[in-house]
Amino acid sequence: MPHLSGDEVIDWPTLDELKQTLDVTSDDWDDQLHRQLEASIEQVKRDIGDWDEAEDEPDGELSHAALRLAVLGRSNAEAPTTLLTNDPVYQRYIKGHRRRFPIA
Repeated sequence: MPHLSGDEVIDWPTLDELKQTLDVTSDDWDDQLHRQLEASIEQVKRDIGDWDEAEDEPDGELSHAALRLAVLGRSNAEAPTTLLTNDPVYQRYIKGHRRRFPIA
């Protein structure tokens, strides 16, 4: 069940939210945008580490992080994921959520 924030339900961003953010009105790109959004959500889960699908739920910051990453991925399709996840806004959204850190 998604987190509740006051009267608002927090969940992962939807395709409609991504389309609104990108100002896309056509349905022509829905499949591609949906894949981009799903990949972004999965990347957030990987960046957090030890994500348990049965127990864990996004909060507002993680939801925004996934949306931010999807927007960055859309406008920088050729950029590697590691470059996109270094975005300062994305990093601010996931700050304090990490459970596991990469070993260099």
